[in-house]
Amino acid sequence: MRLTTLHQTTRARLITADHPELPIRPTLRYTSADPFAVHIDFPAHVSADGEGVTWMFGRTLLEEGLVAPAGDGDVHIRPYGWARTVIEFHSPLGLAVIRFGTTPLRRFLLRSYDVVRPGAEDLGPELDHGLAALLDEV
Repeated sequence: MRLTTLHQTTRARLITADHPELPIRPTLRYTSADPFAVHIDFPAHVSADGEGVTWMFGRTLLEEGLVAPAGDGDVHIRPYGWARTVIEFHSPLGLAVIRFGTTPLRRFLLRSYDVVRPGAEDLGPELDHGLAALLDEV
């Protein structure tokens, strides 16, 4: 299987208590090597420690969150009006709320389907070997 990685930089707004809105340029990333996940890479200037930050969550969570509130863990996604989507990232250090345009998120999701069709995700032989080893010990 050929590995394919999709990158899409987009505009977003970081909503904080200190600043009503801070414009940011995160990069949406999807790779056939990790077909169930979406990654969002945030630039260093928006993190508390000055390092770039990457959040990862399920591609299906993004799909669900574009049409209705979704998520019950560290990442929550919900529509915000008809043209925007809010993604909340919860961590022990606090909460980050990012507002995206819905169209770029939807475009990225559709492009990810061109890389790996929904339902055709496969983690490859590594998963098969790991499961076999696990089940042999049961």
